[in-house]
Amino acid sequence: MIDVTDPAFWPDFLEVLGKGTLETLWMTSVAMLITIVIGLPLGILLVGTEEGGFLGASTRRGRILNQVLGFIVNLGRSVPFIVLMIALIPFTRWLVGSFIGTGPAIVPLTVVAIPFFARVVEIAVKEVDAGLFETADSLGATRWQLVRRVVLPQALPSIVLGVATTATSIINFSAMVGVVGGGGLGNVALTYGLHRYSWAHIIAVIVILFVLVQLIQWGCNALARRLDRSRGRSRALPAHRPPDPAAV
Repeated sequence: MIDVTDPAFWPDFLEVLGKGTLETLWMTSVAMLITIVIGLPLGILLVGTEEGGFLGASTRRGRILNQVLGFIVNLGRSVPFIVLMIALIPFTRWLVGSFIGTGPAIVPLTVVAIPFFARVVEIAVKEVDAGLFETADSLGATRWQLVRRVVLPQALPSIVLGVATTATSIINFSAMVGVVGGGGLGNVALTYGLHRYSWAHIIAVIVILFVLVQLIQWGCNALARRLDRSRGRSRALPAHRPPDPAAV
C-alpha cells in the first residue's frame, strides 16, 4: 500500500499522472483525427445516398449503397467495446505488430468511434434545410459544390458539438483500453489504484478525466457558437444538441 505521507511519493505521483495524461491525450487526438477523416464523409454519404438524396444517385444504386453503409455503421455500434477490442487483437497485431501499448490502443478506439461519429454527422446533415439543396441544384451546383458550399457550412456547428461528444466517448474508452495494457490514465488507475491500493491515484485520475472532458466540451461549444454567428443564423445555439446515442 502506498503511503502518501512519504516525501518520495509526490514526485513519482506527478510523473506517473503526467505520463498517463499525455498518453490519453495522444490516443484521443489520433483516434479522433482518423475518426473525422473517415466518419465525416461516411455520415454525408448516409444522407446523400438515401432515396431522393442530394448526391443524386439512382434509386437502386443509392439504396444499395445506403443499406451497405448503414449495415456497417450499425454493426460497429452494436458490438460492446470490450468485445470489439478483443476481436480486433489479431488485426491490431497484424497492423502495428502488437496489441499492447498506446499505439495499438488507437486501433480499437478508432474503430469504435467511426460508426458513432458517422451517425452524428448524419443527424447534423439531416437538419439542413432541404430547400437549400433545391436552390443550389437549380443553380447548377455539382455534387462536390453541394457538399462544400451547402452541407458542410450549414451542418458544421452541429458537427463540432458532435466532435465533443465523440471525443468524450474516446476518452472514456481509452480508460478501458488502459486496463488491458493500453497505457494512459486507465492503466494508472489499475496499476496504482487497484494493485497498490492508492486512493490518491484513483481520485487524481477521475479529476483529470473530468477536466479533460470539460475542456473539450467548452472548446467545442465556443467554436460552435462562433460558427453559428458567422453564418448569421437566426436560431439560437441550444437548438444544436449532440445526438443521444440511444436515439441514433
